[in-house]
Amino acid sequence: MKKKQSKSRLKIIPLGGLEQIGMNITAFEYEDSIIVVDCGLSFPNDQMYGVDLVIPDVTYLKENLDKVKGFFITHGHEDHIGAIPYVLREVNVPIYATKLTIAIIEHKLEEHNMLKKVKRKVVKYGQNINLGAFHVEFIRTNHSIQDAAALAIYSGAGIVVHTGDFKVDYTPVYGDAIDLQRFGEIGKKGVLALMCDSTNAERPGFTMSERTVGNTFDNIFREHQNNRLIIATFASNVDRVQQIINSVNKYGRKVVVEGRSMVTIITIASKLGYLNIPDNTLIDIEQLKNYPDEQTVIITTGSQGESMAALSRMANSTHRKVTIKPKDTIIFSSNPIPGNEKAVSDVINDLAMKGAEVIFQDVHVSGHACQEDIKLIYSLVKPKYAIPVHGEYRHLIAQAKVAEQLGISKDNIFILSSGDVLELDDEKAGVTGHVQVGDILVDGLGVGDVGNVVLRDRQHLAQEGIIIVTVTLDMEARIVMAGPEIVSRGFVYVRGSASLMDEARQVVQIVIERFLDKNSMEWNKLKTDIKDALGDFVWKETKRRPMVIPIIMDI
Repeated sequence: MKKKQSKSRLKIIPLGGLEQIGMNITAFEYEDSIIVVDCGLSFPNDQMYGVDLVIPDVTYLKENLDKVKGFFITHGHEDHIGAIPYVLREVNVPIYATKLTIAIIEHKLEEHNMLKKVKRKVVKYGQNINLGAFHVEFIRTNHSIQDAAALAIYSGAGIVVHTGDFKVDYTPVYGDAIDLQRFGEIGKKGVLALMCDSTNAERPGFTMSERTVGNTFDNIFREHQNNRLIIATFASNVDRVQQIINSVNKYGRKVVVEGRSMVTIITIASKLGYLNIPDNTLIDIEQLKNYPDEQTVIITTGSQGESMAALSRMANSTHRKVTIKPKDTIIFSSNPIPGNEKAVSDVINDLAMKGAEVIFQDVHVSGHACQEDIKLIYSLVKPKYAIPVHGEYRHLIAQAKVAEQLGISKDNIFILSSGDVLELDDEKAGVTGHVQVGDILVDGLGVGDVGNVVLRDRQHLAQEGIIIVTVTLDMEARIVMAGPEIVSRGFVYVRGSASLMDEARQVVQIVIERFLDKNSMEWNKLKTDIKDALGDFVWKETKRRPMVIPIIMDI
């Protein structure tokens, strides 16, 4: 038998991050080794009432724990690191990442009292990590957070290049430009597959440099010298914060940083030297009253319209320290993430109604590669197979079209779904199976205890409300001692619907009388009959189906 045929095939298993923006996590399996790239979360949609976070189902990793060697993290955004404290409780293996990324992860682990339990290693660009049957090289890229990396993953089956989230920025605010030379060198070795960021794959052209935003800020500061400026951006966009600080110093203002995540990232980045803030620039929010408005700038979270973020609280007048004034200028330095458009629009309207000027155009550039940047990476890497990642289905399709334009055969382009097992080598590639994946919901301290049934109940309660029926029976004497009492929440206002409630009570009374006449002892049957009769009555009268909960006591 030829030696080439005896080689194992590489398995690539996305456990999340496809069909959506967020929750990025991918397993690579070769022989007896598994490594994992990224470990992100996503945020709940409008139908996930009360849910705080959504993390990936890592059943596959738990079932193959003896094979899992480590996590490789491309950068420090929540959709790539947010699930680490939850996943590593059950899959505790070392984490490898660049300096800033590790520092942000360590802060998370500290919050969860896990810092001493998890091994971390800071990796430099160009460094190779040997782990099981893999070795992994970190390659410098640019993104909207510093220290972002692409990964070259070497195994016996060939080289896979995973871009992480990236853009091509020749004039970054901090550090060096993306290492295109290294991409080209790896491409010359022969690359089996390219897993490329698809977020902006629908957009033609090149992504503009982050540095261009600095000029826009300069113009805004110059034109609004008599206004207080409130700037909302992503907490993790350290380069954006640096450019705001640069304009602040140029125009002699003071800065307040508001929002927990913003304070955390700025503190970490400053400590590590990724952010240069001159002395006496930052002031505490309590000191705002000591300075004229036109001498202050507030950098805040809430650019995505999050209901509990600082800017949203300012907009709806629930922020304890900051009140929006008619002379304020509010700048949204981000684009709405798909799905957040309505929330952002609501906040902008609330701010405008308070008389503030709102600027939300030309104050942001993306951290993701557009079509020409994607083409550049494909041209350098020259992969045999294309595997679009990071994006909704339409984004993956858009990148597949770009790959096809560049001459990659349609048969060699794989649009995967989370859970698909893609097996590949030099000879062939194909999806050979599917593993368990899904959303694990985090609600407060509960992880996974809110499932589909609980979520469905919450949706039902939110949409239709609840009716609680209480009745006390003496089963021996077969008489009603008290009730039935009917309590309604989220269905109708009881005082305004007295006649409806009286009729509902009569419906329940008839059901109870029939039950007592039959000498039946089946409580569950009585509960079911009350639910059915009351449910039918309410539907007939109101065309609504509230949740009906009977509570029966026997004395």
